[in-house]
Amino acid sequence: MEKLAIAVVGAGAIGRMHAELIAGSDVARLAAIADPADAARDLAARLGVPCFGDHRDMLAKSGAGAVIVATPNELHLPVALDSIAAGLPTLVEKPIAAAVPQGEAIASAARKAGVAVLVGHHRRHNPIVQEAQRLVRGGAIGAPTSIAVMSNVYKPDDYFAPEWRRRSGAGPVLVNMIHEIDLLRFVCGEIASVQAMTSNARRGFEIEDTAAVLLRFVNDALATISLSDTAVSPWSWDLSSGELAPYPPQPAPAPSHYFSGTEGAFALPTLERWTYRGQKSWYAPLTLERATVARENPYIGQLRHFCAVARGDERPLIDADDGLRTLRATIAVHESARTGAPVHLRD
Repeated sequence: MEKLAIAVVGAGAIGRMHAELIAGSDVARLAAIADPADAARDLAARLGVPCFGDHRDMLAKSGAGAVIVATPNELHLPVALDSIAAGLPTLVEKPIAAAVPQGEAIASAARKAGVAVLVGHHRRHNPIVQEAQRLVRGGAIGAPTSIAVMSNVYKPDDYFAPEWRRRSGAGPVLVNMIHEIDLLRFVCGEIASVQAMTSNARRGFEIEDTAAVLLRFVNDALATISLSDTAVSPWSWDLSSGELAPYPPQPAPAPSHYFSGTEGAFALPTLERWTYRGQKSWYAPLTLERATVARENPYIGQLRHFCAVARGDERPLIDADDGLRTLRATIAVHESARTGAPVHLRD
């Protein structure tokens, strides 16, 4: 089977990772990189592909059969619209856009053009998360009742050296919590309402550094998310899952996600599951089981899926409309924190 020629727009950290994965892939080949920065030209030279300073030139000249948009969030809209207009299957990194109206424009353009657009919520491609969805949707824990998520890490001071990382839109709600919200939507279903508080007291930047969120799902399950990027803690998906190489392995399992229901409970990423073998009662002993799944870099799984979608063999696991729903729920965190009132989501 001929490899899919994919161009990457944006050569920052996430774009560089995409380009390198494609270059080493058995299902795709790197067609080009588009980014005006000197570092992008160096990356393209190292990987042996042309580099374009403007993505429109790349769309016209590279011969790409698909595009990955890995630019800063505010550029997702113009780049995605141009890629859709060119008729190319497009993977837009998360979030789908910097604001809901921009996300709506991308989703509308994709529908009208009949072009496949995926959103890069890579955790959906992690076998651990897929097993969690199977457990919940398959009734293994009965009706979901309560979920607790912790996403507490300490980002070093040099992370905030670029000024834009201290400004509105670059805080951990849109950068990190959006992953938790999408994971919960994927596993538990749609979110009905959001209530939240945020604080910037620890670092004093324009952006938040800490947030506490309460979600009500359409199925009436409730979830809490505790998030901070100024907390020394092992309790976060990035540190506990072993999903990506930059994060060091932990000396002991440190679950970050806890799902409880009327028939049982389980934790992630350990997939430890608790049930009653006999009478359901807090006076009765619980049984502990541990599930195992094959591990895979979710970005590799996402790339394989993107190629299958581009060939027409699979439907997007998360399309533009689906990614837009995750963005709406995440933006609602800021809205609720600002007003002090719950935000009720519409589909």
